[in-house]
Amino acid sequence: MVKPVTKRVLYIDDEPDMQLIVKTCLQTFGGWEVEVAKSGTEGLVKAEELKPDAIILDVIMPDMDGITCLEKLQLNAKTQAIPVVFLTSRWNITQKYQFSALGAVGAIAKPFNALTLVPQIAKFLGWKQENVKVLN
Repeated sequence: MVKPVTKRVLYIDDEPDMQLIVKTCLQTFGGWEVEVAKSGTEGLVKAEELKPDAIILDVIMPDMDGITCLEKLQLNAKTQAIPVVFLTSRWNITQKYQFSALGAVGAIAKPFNALTLVPQIAKFLGWKQENVKVLN
């Protein structure tokens, strides 16, 4: 049997607590390799260097908001095809449509359920959930 390829995810968020929580969830329940960027600017650099399979992006950050970061990712030929999922406390139906219109494949509201975060992200990205661990 062929072992599935590990997915590489870049998580861009300025909050250290969220970085730790999300990274732990994605690694533990998804088996994914996770890199963290502490700002939109750092995220743009890491996205180009790492070429991750997906980017999870916060909206509210001090140096560059997530919407501006997404727009810059889409303008760069090296990063424009990387799917982006927003993970944000700024969430309402209007913004859901705004995120979609900007090219994000999905959005998840904070606070989120740690046990369902990986399946939600995998669904948005169209990834099989073979490696996703579920607690009984």
